[in-house]
This record gives sequence, structure tokens and C-alpha cells, in this order.
Amino acid sequence: MQTAFVKKKPRSHYKRWVLGFFCFVILIGLCIPEKLIIPVEKASERDWNHHTFWYYPWGKSGVHKGVDIFAPQGRNVVAATGGWVIWKGTFGRGGRAVIILGPQWHCHYYAHLQDYYTHWGSWVVQGKTIGSVGTSGNAAGKSPHLHYSVSTLIPYPWRWDSSRQGWKKMFYLNPDTLLR
Repeated sequence: MQTAFVKKKPRSHYKRWVLGFFCFVILIGLCIPEKLIIPVEKASERDWNHHTFWYYPWGKSGVHKGVDIFAPQGRNVVAATGGWVIWKGTFGRGGRAVIILGPQWHCHYYAHLQDYYTHWGSWVVQGKTIGSVGTSGNAAGKSPHLHYSVSTLIPYPWRWDSSRQGWKKMFYLNPDTLLR
């Protein structure tokens, strides 16, 4: 009796398929347009300082990687864009915070909340109330405000410069220009 050996196909075609699918998903995410709204109900461009993004010195974090939108305690915080809630909880200096993964692989960080009205894994549409303005985290004892920042999962190396923590500019986008 003769044993027949069956030659197995290499699995490299699976790897190529997975890599192709991964690239496709990234490209789709980058193609979704992103038009932001101000994430605090009834707020306008007058409610934040346009020069505080990447301001140094800024407390223990060194530089300020977002904008602080001032509003009365308890005013609704809304999603600046639609997306998935990828994190909700207490985040050190940010206090009560929510992170939403939106179009173009941008993470929208809402911090110093008094309360949050969403949960991890939920889909939110632009304008949906996700929390309320507060003073949690290192905002305790200060005027109520929302710290809002936008970071990207796909680095922009051309943004790196010689400023303090300048390498982090590859990941942080200026919310002031995005909200105008």
C-alpha cells in the first residue's frame, strides 16, 4: 500500500487577504468626512481661548493638548462628531471623561465632566448629549469647563517639530481650527 502525500497550499494568501482587508478598513475610515460641531450646547467660539492649544507651561502635562470650553456647570456636552464610544470612566487629571472614535480615525476626548450619559461600546450621532460640563479631575476648584482634544490614531509625521513635546504633535490636532 502506497501513502499519498498531499501538498498543502501555503497560508500566505490568507495573510495577504487579512492585510488587504486591514488596509481597506483604514482607507474607508480616512475617507469618511469629518465636520465638527462645538461640543458644548449653546457655546460659541467666544467661549474658549484660541491660543491655548500647545500652550506651555501647562500644569503636570507640560503643554495643553486641547481647548477648554467654558460653560455653566451641568450644561450639556454633545458629541462633536458621530462615532463609537471607546472609553468612559475616570481618567486621572481629566476626571470623568469620554473618548469617541470618529471619522478619519480621530479620537475625541471630552474631560472634566460632571456626569456622562453614554456607555462604552455605544454608537453616538453628532449632537447627541454624552455628558455635562463639570470640574472633575484637575479642574476641581476652577471654573466649570469641558477640556476637548482631538488625536489621531494614524500619525502625521510632518507635524513633528522642535517645540516642547513636539513629537506628540504627530498625534494631536488643534481643536480650535477643527471647530471653526
